[in-house]
Amino acid sequence: MARVITVAVVDDDRMLRDGLRAWLADVPDLRLVATAGTVAELLADPVCGPGSHGPGGTGGPPADVILLDLVLRDGSDPADNIRRLLRTGGRILMISTVPDRSRIIEAIRAGADGYLTKDHDLPTLVAAVKDLAEGRGAHSMELAFACAYDDSPARPRLSPRERQILLDYASGMTLKSAARRAGITVHTAKDYLDRVKAKYQQAGRPTYTKLDLALRVREDSLDGG
Repeated sequence: MARVITVAVVDDDRMLRDGLRAWLADVPDLRLVATAGTVAELLADPVCGPGSHGPGGTGGPPADVILLDLVLRDGSDPADNIRRLLRTGGRILMISTVPDRSRIIEAIRAGADGYLTKDHDLPTLVAAVKDLAEGRGAHSMELAFACAYDDSPARPRLSPRERQILLDYASGMTLKSAARRAGITVHTAKDYLDRVKAKYQQAGRPTYTKLDLALRVREDSLDGG
């Protein structure tokens, strides 16, 4: 029997919330467990709040995947909304009416796992939700475009070889395996990795361990560009 993925929605557009409830009702392996107009409202839900045990009393986050509107009418800060929801253990898919490049980058840096504009069709949304539930990122044209043109000084410029070594090593490969795949010596691969760490240090984002490197890959969406 296929696993059912639970979904929550935070959006101040009631018509959109009702529409998602109707659309997702026909998707057999997804279950919409909560909708709210604000993050505070979702977290105050007796079923989904921090003092609860998750949907159905099972323990864990309010939902496996939380769809979060980028800009809510309550004036809450998007990055703060993301951080509050991340603390519940759910994965965050940002949804927005417009592909604002700077806001996309800010959302990903705050910890969001993906970004979609609201003009996508239901199959695209379902595929993104499933990707997140399975531990992958939800990549989209908007996200790839924003990352490709991100010239923020906080995002270091990596050479193709630096990026390759970073991605392979951060994905779980040993440095020896990453070097072999790139056709270079372990010593040379280490030099590339040291350069990557130095660039992140200069950008004010210290990166020391493999876990740090994996986090930078996720923050900068380097595996989806």
